[in-house]
Amino acid sequence: MQKGKKVAAGSELTYCNCLALRQAARQVSQLYDRHLARVGLKTSQYSILARLNRLGPLSINELAALMVMDRTTTGRAVLPLAREKLVAIEPGEDGRTRIVRLTPMGEQRFKAALAHWREAQREFEASYGVAEAAKLRATLAGVVAKA
Repeated sequence: MQKGKKVAAGSELTYCNCLALRQAARQVSQLYDRHLARVGLKTSQYSILARLNRLGPLSINELAALMVMDRTTTGRAVLPLAREKLVAIEPGEDGRTRIVRLTPMGEQRFKAALAHWREAQREFEASYGVAEAAKLRATLAGVVAKA
């Protein structure tokens, strides 16, 4: 595309599924990040703590699969949490596997963040609609399941 040239309605940019999903994800992430910043977490960090809180210790590979992330990105995502002592990264049964578990500090931070996450949920649902949000989650879960 040439610099300064306008894109006509109906072009590839107006019906690009990837662009639409990424824009929506950024908008929603910013909302949740504003709320979670009050306890020093980002949305991605909260999601990791929430998974570990619900499921217990997981290998980095298991966590990556659940988060729909690649292993390397997941490994890098847990490092700041480990530095803050919110998670511990320990050797698994073999020398190659690493297990991530929530620490007592991580449990406390997760519990503190939960109220702020709930506020973000309420704010999103108030603007988007409770029923519409439920349908959106179901639709997006279907996208993840089919990918």
